[in-house]
Amino acid sequence: MNYQNLSMLDVAIAAALILVNGVLSLLMHLGLGRQLVIAAVRTVVQLLAIGYVLGWVFAHAWWYVVLPLMCLMTLIAGVSASGRGKQTYKGQLANSILSVWASSWLIGAIGLGLIIHVKPWYEPQYAIPILGMILGNALTGVSLGIDRMTQELLATRVNVDMILALGGTRWEAAQEAARQAVRAGMMPTLNQMTVVGIVSLPGMMTGQVLAGESPLAAVRYQIVIMFLIAASSALGTVCAVFLTYRRLFSRDHRFVVQRLIRRT
Repeated sequence: MNYQNLSMLDVAIAAALILVNGVLSLLMHLGLGRQLVIAAVRTVVQLLAIGYVLGWVFAHAWWYVVLPLMCLMTLIAGVSASGRGKQTYKGQLANSILSVWASSWLIGAIGLGLIIHVKPWYEPQYAIPILGMILGNALTGVSLGIDRMTQELLATRVNVDMILALGGTRWEAAQEAARQAVRAGMMPTLNQMTVVGIVSLPGMMTGQVLAGESPLAAVRYQIVIMFLIAASSALGTVCAVFLTYRRLFSRDHRFVVQRLIRRT
């Protein structure tokens, strides 16, 4: 099986397909023309940039080169997770970064060290792509969890205040919102797991098959990655929801709704 290398002309032909989106936006008056152009340019620039960066990192595979890049990836994921949702609060950025960092690096360490047995652990061929896939899903879970938690608390504020007024603890008042938030954060990964291999072929598996790897070997890797993603998404969501709960409820069991700030 030969690997088909793509030329810049091939990439340009694929890029031209974005015109389909532009035409639909014009015909349906969606007003997405500017966003489409920006998104397309960012896609090309960002991927080309990371391609050159990874080429240099792979050629200099030392821990003091790989580790800062992994930290930067994690920091960007945490910041991205905090920038979504209609409501925010003081400390959300720190909560998002902590949740993404703790869950992704814990599950990533288990995957690299105990399952795939990567030696050394910072081997960029494995460490960077696997951490990247875990981060992408963890930040989605964290952002959805925080957004759903704040929305549920606002929507059920009367019930929350009533439980607290009747002598309930802050956790008793917040637990239903927390359940809904964790469920919302985990749902994208669960939906992905239910159709993987039937409706969609995941990127890692597809990449290995295109590179000439045995389909069964690629499947084993993809199964491992899916379970790593599911675990990190769940842990990150729970951590983010719990930290949000601690921020919005005082120690004397009051719902401090004033701490919520609507994004402009």
